[in-house]
Amino acid sequence: MKLDVKAMAMTAGLLWGAGLFLMTWWLIAWEGSTGEATLLGRFYFGYQISPVGSVIGLLWAVPDGAIAGAIFAAIYNRFTKNAFRKSPSHPRL
Repeated sequence: MKLDVKAMAMTAGLLWGAGLFLMTWWLIAWEGSTGEATLLGRFYFGYQISPVGSVIGLLWAVPDGAIAGAIFAAIYNRFTKNAFRKSPSHPRL
């Protein structure tokens, strides 16, 4: 079974972006808007635990997740293509 690279990229990007956005708002709701730098702030320039930081994180996370999803789907397709080519054919049950 092949994965659609574009669909996987879009899905991974939206999930990673929405997850980071919602996680930031969860932290704001329970701990308040600290505005302090985080580990993700080192990778996503401008991200911090604040309302503005959640939007900045969303803007960074969507393309980052999309790239990761596309790479994953491409590698998966490459390995499954080779696996099916080398395996003996089995009758369907």
